[in-house]
Amino acid sequence: MDDGSARTLNGTSIFDPVLCELAYRWFCPLGGLIVDPFAGGSVRGIVASKLGRRYIGIDLRPEQIEANRAQAAVICQDPAPTWIEGDSTGIAGLVGDIEADFLFSCPPYADLERYSDDPRDLSTMDYAAFLATYRQIILASAALLKSDRFACFIVGDIRDRQGFYRNFVGHTVDAFQNAGLRYYNEAILVTQAGSLPVRAGKQFETSRKLGKTHQNCLVFVKGDPRAATEACGKVDFGELESAPDEDALSVIE
Repeated sequence: MDDGSARTLNGTSIFDPVLCELAYRWFCPLGGLIVDPFAGGSVRGIVASKLGRRYIGIDLRPEQIEANRAQAAVICQDPAPTWIEGDSTGIAGLVGDIEADFLFSCPPYADLERYSDDPRDLSTMDYAAFLATYRQIILASAALLKSDRFACFIVGDIRDRQGFYRNFVGHTVDAFQNAGLRYYNEAILVTQAGSLPVRAGKQFETSRKLGKTHQNCLVFVKGDPRAATEACGKVDFGELESAPDEDALSVIE
């Protein structure tokens, strides 16, 4: 996979809830507000609720917003996650007068997977237009983040039509730095190989392209990293008090 998610038996992508839990416990204070400009599915909002964090996610697709709300209604209590239908280039006007404690998202990987036919959807754009809009969204989202706070995006590199890497990871780092944040941490998320050995073997024989089964977890800081760390409080290694069980997880996303 190239989107920070796992694949269920029925083919539905689910963002890794363990990765989500760690990011919230490590980089967002208890009771803090998380903003997600590429909300997509429901996992990031549901995990935030279960961990006592507030969450606002933005997505263009009304059907996705409706599905997220329905899933959260079954699983979540206070603080309930909020999803807003809209274009994240105008995120400030959508969320109102807020200050976020953590910026967390997994953006679309350009045209790797098309999510809708809406011309505002980044997955419908050529890469130059995608990057320009992506940078605009990061700039607008970063402006909502309090000083001395962290941001984290889960990304992976993607190939163009000729098979060359686009350097999407580097472009994400550049976008955050241009928005005034500093590049602070990187971790590698190793995902299930699944059928990758078979697929990679075939493509390597004909093109010498290596398969990849990881994403980059990029962490940025706005302001002073020591003050941002203090704002997060002590690292919480505890278990979820009321974590969704396997049956609950099977219905989200």
